[in-house]
Amino acid sequence: MSNLYNIIDLHSSLEFYPRFPFRYSSPCCSRERKMSVQLSLINTTSEPEMTVVNRHKYSSLFASDHRDFLLSPTGAQIMISDLEHKTVGIYFSANWYPQCQTFSKLLNQVYNQIQARKDSKFEIIFVSSDEDLNAFNNFYQSYMPWLAIPFSDLETKKALSKKFDVEGIPCLIILQPDDDDDESVLHDGVELIYRYGVEAYPFTNERLDELSRQEKEKHERQTLLNLLTNHDSDFVLAHSACKEVSVSSLMGKTIGLYFSAQWCHPSHKFTPKLISIYQKIKQNITQQESNEEQEDFEIIYVSSDHNELEFNSYFSVMPWLALPFGDPTSKNLTKYFDIRGIPSLVILGPDGKTVTKNGRSLINLYEEEAYPFTEARVELLEKQMDEDAKNLPSVELHSGHHHELMLVSQGNGGGPFICCDCDEQGLGWAYQCIDCGYEVHTKCVRPVVPVSSA
Repeated sequence: MSNLYNIIDLHSSLEFYPRFPFRYSSPCCSRERKMSVQLSLINTTSEPEMTVVNRHKYSSLFASDHRDFLLSPTGAQIMISDLEHKTVGIYFSANWYPQCQTFSKLLNQVYNQIQARKDSKFEIIFVSSDEDLNAFNNFYQSYMPWLAIPFSDLETKKALSKKFDVEGIPCLIILQPDDDDDESVLHDGVELIYRYGVEAYPFTNERLDELSRQEKEKHERQTLLNLLTNHDSDFVLAHSACKEVSVSSLMGKTIGLYFSAQWCHPSHKFTPKLISIYQKIKQNITQQESNEEQEDFEIIYVSSDHNELEFNSYFSVMPWLALPFGDPTSKNLTKYFDIRGIPSLVILGPDGKTVTKNGRSLINLYEEEAYPFTEARVELLEKQMDEDAKNLPSVELHSGHHHELMLVSQGNGGGPFICCDCDEQGLGWAYQCIDCGYEVHTKCVRPVVPVSSA
């Protein structure tokens, strides 16, 4: 399964917004449609052929017939030739999309950290998809210390978007100064910044291979103790009289790391569901008296609350454990598991290794039956879902939609989606409107009640 949720600032408390790397159900995604339309206009508007005559690599990309400079946040004109021998990030973004605002804050931090290095040869150029000049100025001056293509230069912005095949924002393209090979262009700069932060610099293949190797080795050495303890703390909080539970006492259990926060609206919907499923799983384990293995399941709250008051209030409704508020382990876990949005549920096996980072999706799909969340268990549940689908009608009328809905699966037009009825993730079988893309879980269909004539 894909990691269906993106957006987190690893260094400060920011809001989280969904970013879905799959199709959108049209009634549920006005912001995304706006993004798609604006980028489509940039990409498809007719333009004259650009002729490059003995110009530096970056001039051929960023200059126009009447301009050989870029803008700074102060309005100063910076010569494009100053970029020579620098690694350059082309940042496609816009003020109206919340994810762009959130990522811009993180990118700002990483950019300043890189610039603080003595050997820094890095620059970013903002390519705006803002609605108008005022929006551009406000967004640029509020979030960005780097350079920008002038807002009025639509032709250059269109050409860049077309050349690098930009289909969504935020998008960060990384160019190396002395490599003209298109294969050396990195299109996943946003992913790299979220995953590695400043450590990704200078964004060369050698550096990225090294980081990937280090990450793999770290995950191979992963245990519950080295995940949840540090030199100042080796416990989690409980609601019991003792208040503190040693991490070592949790070894051998299946553990769910629940990344959430009181201020997060999607968490308000998912947390009550997770509480109910958690209690059912615990009850099922207790009733399995014949089970020779001492199974157990626990959840640990990993907070992104703004302050301790919020943390205490939110944790008080949870029946499980929690990392102490302000414990640096919380941010370390967020970065380690590449958490881009909340709520998110990471499942660890009894050996402390990661079972899945898609616990939330599995809870939504299979509820308590998802336990213990292993690949073998999920495969069994998927087969059962396919069998159950044989008894579902091929067409349904849903009271929440005015078109006829068709039964689809991942193999015949379906796939990962966000249910337009419950706003939760879905995968596999669904009812989909062929006319407009509206899509719901099979369990969320509400039959149309005929209106009786008086």
